[in-house]
Amino acid sequence: MDPIKLLVIGGSGFIGNHLLEEGLKRDYEVFSLSLGNRETKKNVKNLVADLTKEDTLQKTIAEYSFDYIIHCGGYINHTPFSSGGENVIQEHLNSLYSLVKVLKKDRLKKFLYIGSSDEYGNSPAPQNESMREAPISPYSYAKAAASHFLQMLYRTEKFPASIARLFLTYGPGQDDKRFLPQIIKGCLDDKEFPTSQGEQFRDFCYISDTVDGCFRILDSEKSSGEIFNISSGEKVTIRAMIEEVTRIIGKGKPLFGKISYRVGENMELYADISKARNILGWKPKVSLKEGLEKTINYYKS
Repeated sequence: MDPIKLLVIGGSGFIGNHLLEEGLKRDYEVFSLSLGNRETKKNVKNLVADLTKEDTLQKTIAEYSFDYIIHCGGYINHTPFSSGGENVIQEHLNSLYSLVKVLKKDRLKKFLYIGSSDEYGNSPAPQNESMREAPISPYSYAKAAASHFLQMLYRTEKFPASIARLFLTYGPGQDDKRFLPQIIKGCLDDKEFPTSQGEQFRDFCYISDTVDGCFRILDSEKSSGEIFNISSGEKVTIRAMIEEVTRIIGKGKPLFGKISYRVGENMELYADISKARNILGWKPKVSLKEGLEKTINYYKS
């Protein structure tokens, strides 16, 4: 019997790597597509292509037919349009058009696109999937436009797309440049480090819960054409997060107020996850305290 084939686009990244691991646990035949020749997991077939170059993308994946595709490629980038944001749109949106064009669709059961809470812009919290998006950067615009493009394809051509709109996923293996790893490393080194006042409310989701939510979407017959918030559904201030990390580690010197808030930043960005609960039967299992302890132990070792 032909095994189920899973392609994770951006498999060498933090979330992608954990998605690959879950695919292997399910005994899928697992592929990773990345920009560079980066090794991922043992027993993963690594493919290399630039999504913005349709001809090379075509050559790379033309021979394969996949059952499931999870697209978490691209980098978070808040560059304004006047400072190079057009390239961000090219990377996140135009490349999606090329990808959909060259994919074999004969056995495709689900195409899961990883969206972002940034799509909500300054919408009031808790944000839910029925709200009109209000992007505040080329990155969030591209993510919102990609969501609408895929939903249009589902409505008009029954392309089996779904969108997982992630809030702040964290956990072992996250890029050192991201917020939480920077805070943890600053505390472990007992350094002074600048932060904002930290009054923003945010929603942090441990990586295993994010992965579980994504695979629930793949497994559901009711998820095609739908957007799902995947997060903890619990709000916490950035300041409280930093103070909890310093408490667990026992050292660290955050300098609150040394960094300004981003222009247009939403001060209350946390999810309503009732849709994922009701349709997918999904709910997060890892508490913030447990998730932080696991993450800190990873960086300690």
